[in-house]
Amino acid sequence: MIYGVLAVKAGFPPAAAQAMSAILFAGSSQFMIVNLVAAGSPWLVVVLTAVVVNLRHALYSASLAPFLKHLPAGWKAVLAYVLVDEAYAVGIHHYEREGSAGHQHWFLLGSGLAVWVCWQASTALGIFLGAQIPAAWSLDFTLALTFIAIVVPGLKNRPLLLSAVTAAVTTVVAHPLPYKLGLILAALAGIAAGLWSERQ
Repeated sequence: MIYGVLAVKAGFPPAAAQAMSAILFAGSSQFMIVNLVAAGSPWLVVVLTAVVVNLRHALYSASLAPFLKHLPAGWKAVLAYVLVDEAYAVGIHHYEREGSAGHQHWFLLGSGLAVWVCWQASTALGIFLGAQIPAAWSLDFTLALTFIAIVVPGLKNRPLLLSAVTAAVTTVVAHPLPYKLGLILAALAGIAAGLWSERQ
């Protein structure tokens, strides 16, 4: 819902804001895109930031591959589309416990579609509410709160914690860089720190 509100406040037409949720369907990237567009960042920076933020999906796919490698390309494409953070968390827990016997891929599809339906409905509600909220109300803080709520519960091991701390420190240090380039640098630094820690 917060995404819909922020998208409208950033100047996105309601149809475009809803279409981004339906086509892109990547919560954290959508928040980042809205933030960068509202700040007047160049489109190249917006696209690069979205790509970097979504690199984690490559890791998700790699960890799910042993359970889904037998599926045809069509199924893999559909599951890749619905592979968001929440669906992955539910799916990997299920597969590690139950394996890939039978029709287990339906479990991941069901998890992803449930998130998709909720995300579309919440976006629509946020767009409606965003149109009702006075422009004088500043909602910028909700973006930071949303990321904190998403990230903090998942910091359960050393690599993830080091990755988050490195990204946070880099964000502060690189804040003066133009075009919000500090965000890209922070994401890359966080990924590098996490990978380094895993190899120790």
